[in-house]
Amino acid sequence: MIHGWLAAKTAVTDGVFWIVSLHLWRHALPWLLPFWAYAATMAIQRIWQRHYHILTKRELTKALPGQQAVDYPNFKLVIVGDGGTGKTTFVKRHLTGEFEKKYEPTIGVEVHPLDFFTNCGKIRFYCWDTAGQEKFGGLRDGYYIHGQCAIIMFDVTARLTYKNVPTWHRDLCRVCENIPIVLCGNKVDVKNRQVKAKQVTFHRKKNLQYYEISAKSNYNFEKPFLYLARKLAGDPNLHFVESPALAPPEVLIDMAAQQQHEAELIAAASQPLPDDDDDTIE
Repeated sequence: MIHGWLAAKTAVTDGVFWIVSLHLWRHALPWLLPFWAYAATMAIQRIWQRHYHILTKRELTKALPGQQAVDYPNFKLVIVGDGGTGKTTFVKRHLTGEFEKKYEPTIGVEVHPLDFFTNCGKIRFYCWDTAGQEKFGGLRDGYYIHGQCAIIMFDVTARLTYKNVPTWHRDLCRVCENIPIVLCGNKVDVKNRQVKAKQVTFHRKKNLQYYEISAKSNYNFEKPFLYLARKLAGDPNLHFVESPALAPPEVLIDMAAQQQHEAELIAAASQPLPDDDDDTIE
């Protein structure tokens, strides 16, 4: 009798529990559905953004007020490096075809939409030109979020800008993992070069692509963008079918000297990497 009574009590208790639970669930469901729908939408949006390289309208509006979203592939490109290395000039050279003669330190960040026409269709890079000055350091991580590719720039006429490359790379990769990165040595048109081609080894240690460029002479100007476009599209045969409008070169690069630098790069690639991890240049 006791066991039967306990069994009946348990059954009644369980029944009441499930009735109350279903009642509460029925009334709570309408309130939970919007939350679930929002969470699912955000998850899908993040997946779409990550795998299909489409910037969200919210992020685009925040970055470029008044800028309309585009329906063709677009990528967030973060450009980092010490102040004065030529990041802003590099971006504006493509956009306006004019070399920026007067150096004005970028305040925080500037975002520039930059279109390219490829054999696979039109693509756009939203170039986030970040400030190189240390006083803006606390703001940079926020600009790196959702970065899909990057350019790290240094000045071949200033040793310190190359010595700081590992720091820029570490800070960038802390926020943006597993993105294609190009290392660029700018101002190769200047004769008093301080960072020799054979001394540039950081890209080999971190499996980055390296290009030597010059904003004043247009030397290798499109190569960083083409490399990134191929990586992002997963197509090594992708190529540009139109060149961006660039002003005539302000200086003529010494091609003989530059070919020698390129030969040094090729020769250095076959040599063992140095033991030091800081890429110190004496």
